[in-house]
Amino acid sequence: MINPNLSPMFISNRKTPGVYVNNVSAFQNTVVPVATAVPAFVGYTPQASYQGNSYLNIPQKITSFADFQSIYCLPQDPAAASPVKQYNPQYYLVQQKSKPAGNDYMVIDNCYYSFLPDPNTIYYLYNSIRLFYRNGGGDAYIVSVGAYAAPSGNPARPDEQIVNPNVQLNDLLNGISLLKAEQEPTMYICPDATLLPVADNGLLMQAMLLQCSEMQTAISIFDIIGGKSPDPVLFNNDIDTFRTNTGTTGLDYGTAYYPFVGTTIMQDGEINYTNLFGGDIKQLALLLNPADNPNPAAASVINSISTAEAPALTAQQYSSALSTASSVYALIINNILNLANILPPSGAIAGIITTVDAMGGVWQAPANTSVTGAVSLPLTLSDSQQAGLNMDAVSGKSINAIRCFSGIGILVWGARTLDGNSDDWKYLPVRRTVTMIEQSCKAAMRAYVFQPNTQNTWVALTAAIGNFLTMIWKEGGLMGATASNAFSVNCGLGTTMTADDLLDSFMNVVIKIAIVRPGEFIVLTLQQQMATAG
Repeated sequence: MINPNLSPMFISNRKTPGVYVNNVSAFQNTVVPVATAVPAFVGYTPQASYQGNSYLNIPQKITSFADFQSIYCLPQDPAAASPVKQYNPQYYLVQQKSKPAGNDYMVIDNCYYSFLPDPNTIYYLYNSIRLFYRNGGGDAYIVSVGAYAAPSGNPARPDEQIVNPNVQLNDLLNGISLLKAEQEPTMYICPDATLLPVADNGLLMQAMLLQCSEMQTAISIFDIIGGKSPDPVLFNNDIDTFRTNTGTTGLDYGTAYYPFVGTTIMQDGEINYTNLFGGDIKQLALLLNPADNPNPAAASVINSISTAEAPALTAQQYSSALSTASSVYALIINNILNLANILPPSGAIAGIITTVDAMGGVWQAPANTSVTGAVSLPLTLSDSQQAGLNMDAVSGKSINAIRCFSGIGILVWGARTLDGNSDDWKYLPVRRTVTMIEQSCKAAMRAYVFQPNTQNTWVALTAAIGNFLTMIWKEGGLMGATASNAFSVNCGLGTTMTADDLLDSFMNVVIKIAIVRPGEFIVLTLQQQMATAG
């Protein structure tokens, strides 16, 4: 009897005596889960070139911070006494007539001085990448839309939202658009977006949500303008503005976090006197060595900095000497470092999502998780304040809070999309799990394109998808006591297709899944019981 697994061609080709091997596939095509945590960062970088090739406006995949450094950071000379600064924000101390309303000030000789940045020098992407890897980040895409521009030489006005005129809406829109050709990224992040004017920021967010809803492969993670230095009473105005500016399209593909986080990403040595007054040491001297309260030690160091044609020490060594000579200088640098370390949370969230996906699965909520590298918050939210963020009666747009809990630390305390009024898509892990299943099945089904639209193909396809969903169910990604309770897969004539569908070459597959939802509200009931004898 001829083995049915041996093709006639194989049998007819036996012309030489010997042993023949015929490999027969024992397993059908399988569905392989797609990657779920691959963020794409769009923004401005110190540079964008490697080995003479430009990487400007080119989506480039990296696997580590070392990869990012090699392409997007300024080259370091190993023989140089001090490292090149990759990020060089400029700050000014501007005397105020009265006590400033916020906390970004200090008192010198009984006078109030506000710390005001040069807006042209503020960027967030570089430190957001560092925060991403601090929180467990892995593979990522970078789209550099430009390098840093020159400082303006002027401080921002007090109590004014930082707007960097060098951060352009068209640059970021173009960077986001370039991702249409990339199927792997699952998160879009623009850390520099909060440096746009409010209206431009709204246009960018709407474009990101529209692209996500069209591609159905990624979500957008948003930061909120005003989250860097929120007003403790009027901060809801910033929340209302954000909700208005996100529009109404693709809300289930967006998620937002508030407020910014105070971090330890930038370390001592990354900020020194060169970050003050545009590097004008004379303006700093007026504060450290005033005529009515001279400081000879500080004056000596400042004189060495300003007069030496070839400085004998590095900038960091001079800065250390100034810190020793002047407690005022040490306090100034500490305050500037704290301000520079207040970062939008999106980079950290991308890292947290990467870690949670790797340890528990995409269906696990990236919440009740600490933010590594975060040490403070510009606003400490209470339960009642978060209630206004979590649910909005009008728009339904939920904002995920980042909160500080006594004895625990700083935690991400929310896992919602912007589509809070939808019972289907209000939770971030639900949206991301469905996206993963959709894209995984879509990729596997390409193997069946142009296959005969017959019962054998339908059975093979439903079996492959069924095996994949069974694996997801066993890992805890689907609800149900049994696999049949967790999902169903159907494909066939009379169930998902009609005779006309077959004539038109349509093969329809219907998948129903019971997604796990996070236990967001856990109720503990305590009841007193009367004491009983014995």
